[in-house]
Amino acid sequence: MLAQIRLLEQLNALAKTDQHGFVRLRAPVDVTSLIGWLKAQPLYPRIYWHARERDREFAVLGAIRELTDPAQLAELTGQQRPNAGSYPRYYGGLAFDYQQPVTGEWQDFGQCRFVLPRIELIRQGNQTELVCNLWFEGANAEQEMAAARTALQQLQPEKTLRKYLPTQRERQDTPDKPRWMQWLSQVLQPEALKTIPKVVLSRRSTLTFNEPLEPWSLLASWQCAAPACFHIGFQFSPDSCFIASSPERLYRRQDRQLLSEALAGSTPRTGDPEQDAELATLLLQDGKNRLENRFVHTDILTRLDGLAETAVVSDAHILPLQHIQHIKREIEASLRPDTTDWQLLKSIHPTPAVGGSPRRKALAQIRALEQHQRGWYAGACGFISEDVSEFTVAIRSGLWHDQQLHLYTGAGILTGSDADTEWQELDTKLGSMLGAWHD
Repeated sequence: MLAQIRLLEQLNALAKTDQHGFVRLRAPVDVTSLIGWLKAQPLYPRIYWHARERDREFAVLGAIRELTDPAQLAELTGQQRPNAGSYPRYYGGLAFDYQQPVTGEWQDFGQCRFVLPRIELIRQGNQTELVCNLWFEGANAEQEMAAARTALQQLQPEKTLRKYLPTQRERQDTPDKPRWMQWLSQVLQPEALKTIPKVVLSRRSTLTFNEPLEPWSLLASWQCAAPACFHIGFQFSPDSCFIASSPERLYRRQDRQLLSEALAGSTPRTGDPEQDAELATLLLQDGKNRLENRFVHTDILTRLDGLAETAVVSDAHILPLQHIQHIKREIEASLRPDTTDWQLLKSIHPTPAVGGSPRRKALAQIRALEQHQRGWYAGACGFISEDVSEFTVAIRSGLWHDQQLHLYTGAGILTGSDADTEWQELDTKLGSMLGAWHD
Protein backbone atom coordinates (compact mmCIF):
# COMPACT_ATOMS: atom_id res chain seq x y z
CA MET A 1 0.00 0.00 0.00
CA LEU A 2 1.58 3.23 -1.22
CA ALA A 3 0.20 5.32 1.65
CA GLN A 4 1.83 2.93 4.11
CA ILE A 5 5.23 3.44 2.42
CA ARG A 6 4.82 7.22 2.42
CA LEU A 7 4.02 7.25 6.14
CA LEU A 8 7.07 5.11 6.90
CA GLU A 9 9.18 7.61 4.95
CA GLN A 10 7.66 10.49 6.93
CA LEU A 11 8.37 8.59 10.13
CA ASN A 12 12.04 8.17 9.16
CA ALA A 13 12.29 11.90 8.46
CA LEU A 14 10.62 12.67 11.77
CA ALA A 15 13.33 10.73 13.60
CA LYS A 16 15.85 13.39 12.56
CA THR A 17 13.90 16.22 14.22
CA ASP A 18 13.13 17.20 17.80
CA GLN A 19 9.44 16.54 18.45
CA HIS A 20 7.10 17.00 21.40
CA GLY A 21 3.40 16.59 22.04
CA PHE A 22 0.86 15.19 19.60
CA VAL A 23 2.03 14.57 16.03
CA ARG A 24 -0.07 13.37 13.11
CA LEU A 25 1.39 11.99 9.86
CA ARG A 26 -0.91 11.83 6.82
CA ALA A 27 -0.93 10.31 3.34
CA PRO A 28 -3.72 10.02 0.75
CA VAL A 29 -4.97 6.47 0.24
CA ASP A 30 -7.29 4.58 -2.09
CA VAL A 31 -9.59 2.19 -0.20
CA THR A 32 -12.92 0.85 -1.45
CA SER A 33 -14.40 -0.36 1.84
CA LEU A 34 -13.24 0.99 5.20
CA ILE A 35 -14.98 -1.93 6.93
CA GLY A 36 -13.22 -4.37 4.60
CA TRP A 37 -9.90 -2.69 5.40
CA LEU A 38 -10.61 -2.82 9.13
CA LYS A 39 -11.54 -6.50 9.03
CA ALA A 40 -8.18 -7.34 7.41
CA GLN A 41 -6.02 -5.78 10.13
CA PRO A 42 -4.27 -7.75 12.91
CA LEU A 43 -4.24 -4.84 15.37
CA TYR A 44 -6.68 -4.15 18.22
CA PRO A 45 -8.72 -2.23 19.08
CA ARG A 46 -10.59 -1.99 15.79
CA ILE A 47 -13.18 0.80 15.73
CA TYR A 48 -15.52 1.96 12.98
CA TRP A 49 -17.70 5.08 12.81
CA HIS A 50 -19.88 6.22 9.90
CA ALA A 51 -22.01 9.35 10.26
CA ARG A 52 -25.69 9.27 9.37
CA GLU A 53 -25.12 12.04 6.81
CA ARG A 54 -22.62 9.69 5.07
CA ASP A 55 -19.95 12.40 4.65
CA ARG A 56 -17.76 11.32 7.60
CA GLU A 57 -16.29 7.84 8.00
CA PHE A 58 -13.49 6.59 10.27
CA ALA A 59 -11.76 3.22 10.74
CA VAL A 60 -9.12 3.19 13.47
CA LEU A 61 -6.61 0.76 14.97
CA GLY A 62 -4.49 0.42 18.08
CA ALA A 63 -4.29 2.72 21.07
CA ILE A 64 -1.75 5.33 22.18
CA ARG A 65 -3.83 6.38 25.17
CA GLU A 66 -6.91 4.89 26.78
CA LEU A 67 -9.52 6.22 29.22
CA THR A 68 -11.72 3.82 31.21
CA ASP A 69 -13.09 6.11 33.93
CA PRO A 70 -16.01 8.32 32.80
CA ALA A 71 -14.71 11.21 34.93
CA GLN A 72 -11.50 11.20 32.83
CA LEU A 73 -13.50 12.45 29.84
CA ALA A 74 -13.37 15.92 31.39
CA GLU A 75 -9.62 15.91 30.59
CA LEU A 76 -10.35 15.90 26.83
CA THR A 77 -11.75 19.45 26.82
CA GLY A 78 -9.82 22.70 27.17
CA GLN A 79 -6.68 21.57 25.36
CA GLN A 80 -4.46 23.87 23.32
CA ARG A 81 -4.13 23.20 19.61
CA PRO A 82 -1.15 20.82 19.19
CA ASN A 83 1.74 21.16 16.75
CA ALA A 84 0.02 18.57 14.55
CA GLY A 85 -2.40 21.27 13.47
CA SER A 86 -5.44 19.15 14.38
CA TYR A 87 -6.68 17.94 17.74
CA PRO A 88 -6.40 14.31 18.84
CA ARG A 89 -9.67 12.39 18.43
CA TYR A 90 -10.68 9.85 21.06
CA TYR A 91 -13.12 7.12 19.96
CA GLY A 92 -15.22 5.07 22.34
CA GLY A 93 -18.40 4.59 24.26
CA LEU A 94 -20.21 5.06 27.53
CA ALA A 95 -22.46 2.24 28.79
CA PHE A 96 -26.20 2.82 29.07
CA ASP A 97 -26.06 2.59 32.88
CA TYR A 98 -22.41 3.54 33.33
CA GLN A 99 -22.69 3.95 37.10
CA GLN A 100 -23.29 0.20 37.53
CA PRO A 101 -20.56 -2.50 37.53
CA VAL A 102 -19.97 -4.30 34.23
CA THR A 103 -20.19 -8.09 34.21
CA GLY A 104 -20.25 -11.07 31.89
CA GLU A 105 -20.12 -10.55 28.15
CA TRP A 106 -19.47 -6.79 28.48
CA GLN A 107 -16.08 -7.09 30.24
CA ASP A 108 -14.14 -5.97 27.15
CA PHE A 109 -16.13 -2.74 27.00
CA GLY A 110 -16.48 -1.62 30.61
CA GLN A 111 -18.52 1.29 31.89
CA CYS A 112 -16.50 3.56 29.63
CA ARG A 113 -13.69 3.02 27.13
CA PHE A 114 -12.16 5.65 24.86
CA VAL A 115 -8.94 5.31 22.89
CA LEU A 116 -6.64 7.67 21.03
CA PRO A 117 -5.74 5.36 18.11
CA ARG A 118 -2.35 4.72 16.58
CA ILE A 119 -3.77 4.45 13.05
CA GLU A 120 -6.74 6.27 11.51
CA LEU A 121 -8.29 5.77 8.09
CA ILE A 122 -10.36 8.92 7.53
CA ARG A 123 -12.81 9.64 4.74
CA GLN A 124 -14.34 13.12 4.70
CA GLY A 125 -16.26 13.98 1.55
CA ASN A 126 -14.30 12.66 -1.43
CA GLN A 127 -10.93 12.58 0.33
CA THR A 128 -9.50 9.56 2.14
CA GLU A 129 -6.31 9.66 4.22
CA LEU A 130 -4.25 7.16 6.15
CA VAL A 131 -3.04 8.74 9.39
CA CYS A 132 -0.42 7.68 11.94
CA ASN A 133 -0.60 9.33 15.37
CA LEU A 134 2.29 9.77 17.79
CA TRP A 135 2.54 11.40 21.20
CA PHE A 136 5.97 12.53 22.40
CA GLU A 137 6.51 13.29 26.05
CA GLY A 138 9.49 12.94 28.35
CA ALA A 139 12.09 10.56 26.95
CA ASN A 140 9.71 8.30 25.00
CA ALA A 141 10.70 9.42 21.48
CA GLU A 142 12.58 6.25 20.50
CA GLN A 143 9.91 3.98 21.96
CA GLU A 144 7.08 5.95 20.31
CA MET A 145 8.76 5.88 16.91
CA ALA A 146 9.34 2.13 17.15
CA ALA A 147 5.69 1.49 18.12
CA ALA A 148 4.43 3.59 15.21
CA ARG A 149 6.76 1.84 12.76
CA THR A 150 5.62 -1.60 13.95
CA ALA A 151 1.96 -0.66 13.56
CA LEU A 152 2.48 0.68 10.03
CA GLN A 153 4.44 -2.39 8.97
CA GLN A 154 1.58 -4.68 10.09
CA LEU A 155 -1.09 -3.01 7.94
CA GLN A 156 -2.76 -5.32 5.43
CA PRO A 157 -4.76 -4.70 2.21
CA GLU A 158 -8.54 -4.60 2.59
CA LYS A 159 -10.54 -7.83 2.41
CA THR A 160 -13.66 -8.53 0.42
CA LEU A 161 -16.73 -8.70 2.62
CA ARG A 162 -19.08 -11.59 1.99
CA LYS A 163 -22.80 -11.41 2.59
CA TYR A 164 -23.26 -14.72 4.33
CA LEU A 165 -25.42 -15.81 7.24
CA PRO A 166 -24.72 -19.18 8.89
CA THR A 167 -27.67 -21.37 9.77
CA GLN A 168 -29.39 -20.26 12.95
CA ARG A 169 -29.75 -23.09 15.47
CA GLU A 170 -31.55 -21.36 18.31
CA ARG A 171 -33.11 -18.10 19.48
CA GLN A 172 -33.69 -17.22 23.12
CA ASP A 173 -35.48 -14.04 24.21
CA THR A 174 -34.76 -12.43 27.59
CA PRO A 175 -37.39 -11.73 28.78
CA ASP A 176 -39.68 -14.23 27.06
CA LYS A 177 -43.19 -13.09 26.22
CA PRO A 178 -44.89 -14.31 29.45
CA ARG A 179 -42.32 -12.40 31.54
CA TRP A 180 -42.78 -9.34 29.30
CA MET A 181 -46.54 -9.43 29.86
CA GLN A 182 -45.91 -9.66 33.59
CA TRP A 183 -43.59 -6.61 33.48
CA LEU A 184 -46.12 -4.47 31.65
CA SER A 185 -49.01 -5.44 33.89
CA GLN A 186 -46.83 -4.09 36.72
CA VAL A 187 -45.52 -0.85 35.17
CA LEU A 188 -48.87 0.11 33.61
CA GLN A 189 -50.71 0.16 36.92
CA PRO A 190 -52.21 3.66 37.41
CA GLU A 191 -50.32 4.17 40.68
CA ALA A 192 -47.03 3.08 39.05
CA LEU A 193 -47.56 5.49 36.11
CA LYS A 194 -47.99 8.39 38.53
CA THR A 195 -44.47 7.75 39.84
CA ILE A 196 -42.81 6.69 36.56
CA PRO A 197 -44.85 7.99 33.60
CA LYS A 198 -42.43 6.43 31.09
CA VAL A 199 -39.94 3.57 31.24
CA VAL A 200 -38.12 1.95 28.31
CA LEU A 201 -37.82 -1.80 28.73
CA SER A 202 -35.49 -3.85 26.56
CA ARG A 203 -35.20 -7.41 25.30
CA ARG A 204 -32.07 -9.37 24.47
CA SER A 205 -32.55 -11.93 21.70
CA THR A 206 -29.67 -14.41 21.68
CA LEU A 207 -29.13 -16.12 18.32
CA THR A 208 -26.91 -19.19 18.16
CA PHE A 209 -25.48 -20.27 14.79
CA ASN A 210 -23.93 -23.49 13.55
CA GLU A 211 -20.60 -21.77 12.82
CA PRO A 212 -18.83 -18.51 13.72
CA LEU A 213 -20.40 -15.29 12.46
CA GLU A 214 -18.40 -12.46 10.83
CA PRO A 215 -19.41 -9.29 12.72
CA TRP A 216 -17.81 -6.85 10.26
CA SER A 217 -19.59 -8.46 7.30
CA LEU A 218 -22.83 -8.24 9.27
CA LEU A 219 -22.24 -4.54 9.95
CA ALA A 220 -21.64 -3.96 6.23
CA SER A 221 -24.97 -5.67 5.49
CA TRP A 222 -26.72 -3.43 8.02
CA GLN A 223 -25.10 -0.41 6.39
CA CYS A 224 -26.41 -1.37 2.95
CA ALA A 225 -29.91 -2.02 4.32
CA ALA A 226 -30.14 1.18 6.39
CA PRO A 227 -28.01 3.93 4.78
CA ALA A 228 -29.79 6.70 6.73
CA CYS A 229 -28.31 5.51 10.04
CA PHE A 230 -25.12 5.84 12.06
CA HIS A 231 -23.02 2.68 11.70
CA ILE A 232 -20.52 1.81 14.40
CA GLY A 233 -18.33 -1.10 15.46
CA PHE A 234 -16.04 -1.66 18.45
CA GLN A 235 -13.76 -4.67 18.75
CA PHE A 236 -11.26 -4.43 21.61
CA SER A 237 -10.11 -8.08 21.35
CA PRO A 238 -10.66 -11.10 19.09
CA ASP A 239 -13.31 -12.41 21.49
CA SER A 240 -16.18 -9.95 21.07
CA CYS A 241 -17.43 -7.15 18.85
CA PHE A 242 -20.23 -4.61 19.37
CA ILE A 243 -21.96 -3.26 16.26
CA ALA A 244 -24.92 -0.94 15.74
CA SER A 245 -26.97 0.60 12.94
CA SER A 246 -28.63 3.41 14.84
CA PRO A 247 -31.00 6.09 13.52
CA GLU A 248 -30.56 8.23 16.62
CA ARG A 249 -28.09 11.05 17.25
CA LEU A 250 -27.33 11.89 20.86
CA TYR A 251 -25.53 15.08 19.85
CA ARG A 252 -23.00 16.63 17.50
CA ARG A 253 -20.95 19.54 18.78
CA GLN A 254 -19.08 21.79 16.35
CA ASP A 255 -17.15 24.24 18.54
CA ARG A 256 -20.00 25.91 20.55
CA GLN A 257 -22.89 24.79 18.32
CA LEU A 258 -24.86 21.71 19.35
CA LEU A 259 -27.27 19.51 17.39
CA SER A 260 -29.39 16.95 19.20
CA GLU A 261 -32.77 15.35 18.59
CA ALA A 262 -35.77 13.62 20.09
CA LEU A 263 -36.35 10.34 18.27
CA ALA A 264 -39.23 8.48 19.92
CA GLY A 265 -42.55 7.07 18.77
CA SER A 266 -42.60 4.52 15.95
CA THR A 267 -44.73 2.56 13.51
CA PRO A 268 -43.85 -0.05 10.87
CA ARG A 269 -43.29 0.57 7.15
CA THR A 270 -44.85 -1.77 4.64
CA GLY A 271 -43.03 -0.80 1.44
CA ASP A 272 -46.23 0.55 -0.09
CA PRO A 273 -45.88 4.37 -0.41
CA GLU A 274 -49.56 5.16 0.12
CA GLN A 275 -49.93 2.86 3.10
CA ASP A 276 -46.67 4.12 4.65
CA ALA A 277 -47.84 7.74 4.24
CA GLU A 278 -51.10 6.87 5.98
CA LEU A 279 -49.23 5.14 8.81
CA ALA A 280 -46.95 8.19 9.16
CA THR A 281 -49.96 10.52 9.44
CA LEU A 282 -51.54 8.29 12.08
CA LEU A 283 -48.22 8.19 13.96
CA LEU A 284 -48.01 11.99 14.13
CA GLN A 285 -51.60 12.12 15.38
CA ASP A 286 -51.31 9.30 17.92
CA GLY A 287 -51.47 10.59 21.49
CA LYS A 288 -49.31 7.87 23.03
CA ASN A 289 -46.48 8.33 20.50
CA ARG A 290 -46.67 12.14 20.63
CA LEU A 291 -46.39 11.96 24.43
CA GLU A 292 -43.41 9.60 24.17
CA ASN A 293 -41.59 12.06 21.93
CA ARG A 294 -42.51 14.99 24.18
CA PHE A 295 -40.88 13.29 27.16
CA VAL A 296 -37.61 13.17 25.21
CA HIS A 297 -37.37 16.68 23.80
CA THR A 298 -38.62 18.28 27.01
CA ASP A 299 -36.03 16.37 29.04
CA ILE A 300 -33.15 17.31 26.70
CA LEU A 301 -34.12 21.00 26.73
CA THR A 302 -34.36 20.94 30.53
CA ARG A 303 -30.95 19.29 30.88
CA LEU A 304 -29.34 21.82 28.53
CA ASP A 305 -30.44 24.59 30.88
CA GLY A 306 -27.24 25.97 32.40
CA LEU A 307 -25.08 24.41 29.65
CA ALA A 308 -26.51 26.33 26.70
CA GLU A 309 -27.14 30.03 26.12
CA THR A 310 -30.02 29.31 23.72
CA ALA A 311 -31.88 26.17 22.61
CA VAL A 312 -34.76 25.64 20.18
CA VAL A 313 -36.73 22.58 19.06
CA SER A 314 -38.24 21.96 15.60
CA ASP A 315 -41.73 20.79 14.75
CA ALA A 316 -42.34 17.05 14.67
CA HIS A 317 -41.75 15.19 11.41
CA ILE A 318 -41.21 11.62 10.25
CA LEU A 319 -37.84 9.85 9.90
CA PRO A 320 -38.49 6.94 7.49
CA LEU A 321 -36.21 3.88 7.64
CA GLN A 322 -36.47 0.67 5.63
CA HIS A 323 -38.74 -1.29 8.00
CA ILE A 324 -39.84 1.32 10.53
CA GLN A 325 -40.54 5.07 10.85
CA HIS A 326 -40.13 7.39 13.83
CA ILE A 327 -41.28 10.77 15.09
CA LYS A 328 -38.32 13.15 15.14
CA ARG A 329 -37.67 16.68 16.41
CA GLU A 330 -34.32 18.45 15.97
CA ILE A 331 -32.80 20.46 18.81
CA GLU A 332 -30.26 23.23 18.14
CA ALA A 333 -28.35 24.99 20.90
CA SER A 334 -25.55 27.50 21.41
CA LEU A 335 -23.39 26.29 24.26
CA ARG A 336 -21.86 28.35 27.04
CA PRO A 337 -18.09 28.89 26.59
CA ASP A 338 -17.21 26.67 29.56
CA THR A 339 -19.46 23.68 28.68
CA THR A 340 -17.54 20.42 28.21
CA ASP A 341 -18.39 17.17 26.45
CA TRP A 342 -18.39 15.32 29.76
CA GLN A 343 -20.98 17.76 31.11
CA LEU A 344 -23.11 17.17 28.01
CA LEU A 345 -22.80 13.40 28.24
CA LYS A 346 -23.67 13.07 31.91
CA SER A 347 -26.51 15.59 31.57
CA ILE A 348 -28.21 14.27 28.42
CA HIS A 349 -27.38 10.55 28.54
CA PRO A 350 -29.40 8.39 28.86
CA THR A 351 -32.36 10.25 27.36
CA PRO A 352 -35.98 9.22 28.02
CA ALA A 353 -35.93 7.67 24.51
CA VAL A 354 -33.92 4.74 25.91
CA GLY A 355 -34.34 5.06 29.70
CA GLY A 356 -37.52 6.76 30.77
CA SER A 357 -38.75 9.65 32.86
CA PRO A 358 -37.94 10.68 35.50
CA ARG A 359 -34.46 9.31 34.85
CA ARG A 360 -33.47 8.17 38.35
CA LYS A 361 -36.70 6.29 39.02
CA ALA A 362 -36.86 4.79 35.53
CA LEU A 363 -33.28 3.49 35.82
CA ALA A 364 -34.11 1.94 39.20
CA GLN A 365 -37.08 0.15 37.64
CA ILE A 366 -34.98 -1.10 34.72
CA ARG A 367 -32.37 -2.48 37.15
CA ALA A 368 -35.10 -4.23 39.15
CA LEU A 369 -36.84 -5.84 36.16
CA GLU A 370 -34.28 -6.60 33.47
CA GLN A 371 -32.30 -9.80 33.96
CA HIS A 372 -29.76 -9.04 31.22
CA GLN A 373 -27.14 -6.32 31.39
CA ARG A 374 -27.52 -3.71 28.65
CA GLY A 375 -23.84 -2.83 28.53
CA TRP A 376 -23.25 -0.52 25.57
CA TYR A 377 -26.70 -1.18 24.13
CA ALA A 378 -28.47 2.23 24.25
CA GLY A 379 -25.14 3.70 25.37
CA ALA A 380 -23.43 6.79 23.97
CA CYS A 381 -20.90 5.83 21.28
CA GLY A 382 -18.79 8.22 19.25
CA PHE A 383 -15.72 10.41 19.41
CA ILE A 384 -14.44 13.46 21.29
CA SER A 385 -12.02 16.12 20.14
CA GLU A 386 -11.57 19.74 21.13
CA ASP A 387 -13.28 21.19 18.06
CA VAL A 388 -15.78 18.47 17.07
CA SER A 389 -17.51 15.70 19.00
CA GLU A 390 -20.31 13.41 17.89
CA PHE A 391 -22.30 10.64 19.56
CA THR A 392 -25.03 8.25 18.52
CA VAL A 393 -27.34 6.33 20.84
CA ALA A 394 -26.36 2.70 20.23
CA ILE A 395 -29.78 1.19 19.55
CA ARG A 396 -30.46 -1.45 16.84
CA SER A 397 -27.29 -3.10 18.08
CA GLY A 398 -25.70 -6.47 18.62
CA LEU A 399 -22.88 -8.04 20.64
CA TRP A 400 -21.01 -10.85 18.88
CA HIS A 401 -19.18 -13.78 20.52
CA ASP A 402 -18.01 -16.54 18.18
CA GLN A 403 -21.22 -18.43 17.26
CA GLN A 404 -23.59 -16.24 19.27
CA LEU A 405 -25.11 -12.85 18.56
CA HIS A 406 -27.04 -10.90 21.20
CA LEU A 407 -29.46 -8.47 19.51
CA TYR A 408 -31.06 -5.73 21.62
CA THR A 409 -34.40 -3.96 21.15
CA GLY A 410 -36.46 -1.67 23.38
CA ALA A 411 -39.92 -0.12 23.69
CA GLY A 412 -41.18 2.90 25.59
CA ILE A 413 -43.92 1.99 28.07
CA LEU A 414 -46.31 4.75 29.13
CA THR A 415 -50.02 5.55 29.35
CA GLY A 416 -51.72 4.05 26.30
CA SER A 417 -49.19 1.22 25.86
CA ASP A 418 -50.49 -2.26 25.09
CA ALA A 419 -48.35 -5.26 26.05
CA ASP A 420 -48.97 -7.23 22.85
CA THR A 421 -48.41 -4.17 20.66
CA GLU A 422 -45.13 -3.32 22.41
CA TRP A 423 -43.92 -6.92 22.03
CA GLN A 424 -44.71 -6.66 18.32
CA GLU A 425 -42.70 -3.41 18.19
CA LEU A 426 -39.69 -5.30 19.56
CA ASP A 427 -40.15 -7.90 16.81
CA THR A 428 -40.42 -5.15 14.18
CA LYS A 429 -37.13 -3.64 15.33
CA LEU A 430 -35.51 -7.07 15.48
CA GLY A 431 -36.80 -7.78 11.98
CA SER A 432 -35.13 -4.62 10.70
CA MET A 433 -31.79 -6.08 11.80
CA LEU A 434 -32.41 -9.65 10.70
CA GLY A 435 -33.86 -8.50 7.37
CA ALA A 436 -30.49 -7.06 6.31
CA TRP A 437 -29.25 -10.60 5.65
CA HIS A 438 -32.10 -11.34 3.28
CA ASP A 439 -32.77 -8.02 1.49
